[in-house]
Amino acid sequence: MAFSIEERDRWYREILLAPLRTSAYYLPKMGGGDEVDLAGFTTLYGADPLYHWIGFDSPLMFAAHKAAGGMTSVYRQLGIGCERLFREVLKDELALSEDQVKWSYELLPETEDETRKARILSLDGRVEVADIPDAPASNRVEDWIERQRDALGISVPLKGAVFEVRQGYKSADSKRQNADLANAAQALGHGYLPVLAIMSTQINTVVRARYLTGNWSVLLGTVGADDPQHSTFDFLREVVGYDLAGFFQRNMAELRTGVEGILRQLLEAR
Repeated sequence: MAFSIEERDRWYREILLAPLRTSAYYLPKMGGGDEVDLAGFTTLYGADPLYHWIGFDSPLMFAAHKAAGGMTSVYRQLGIGCERLFREVLKDELALSEDQVKWSYELLPETEDETRKARILSLDGRVEVADIPDAPASNRVEDWIERQRDALGISVPLKGAVFEVRQGYKSADSKRQNADLANAAQALGHGYLPVLAIMSTQINTVVRARYLTGNWSVLLGTVGADDPQHSTFDFLREVVGYDLAGFFQRNMAELRTGVEGILRQLLEAR
């Protein structure tokens, strides 16, 4: 059954906000294995002579620790929400099943040690042209993939695209990049265009250049340029067929209110 715009908006808001709500309950571990609340923090730091003498056992210090770790949690959970929302848009707009929008591959161990098992690695979304039942939508996706293939100088034929979805990418973590570049090689080997879909405009420029060199199509969360080859939102609107930027604009008040409540709870010293 088709959703109304209001029902779909409500569902998409929940997909995005549900992971973020877990950040509201973040507690620091303070170097141990268990989370520590305000009472535990006061006891721990109050028992340390130096920290007690200079006032580090203050509730404000606890709030600072919550905020420092909690911000990392907020960004991580936003990434999870964006990944789920992106995949849901692919499903809903292109009439794809849960299995059709998922993609994983098996990575065999680089050793003859029989105790080492193969790893299953996955990306955040997939669109295979042949799976799309609507002919105009299928043609749009196919044309978009061909334009990206030409721009990147990819010579192998492609049957679809796989997506790694991030809320932003400010880190220059080489281990993460190397894993993604290996994913790109696997994707191309299976006939898929690898696409890094960033939902914000926050990306390290050196990292972006490295991904492009590694045959990743890189989309950023820009608006207003009418450029589906480089914009996540323009790609979703003009190729997939759903105006996700419009969703955010319609629901900005509810989303901001929800996030403000999460941040207020996170910053409370309790």
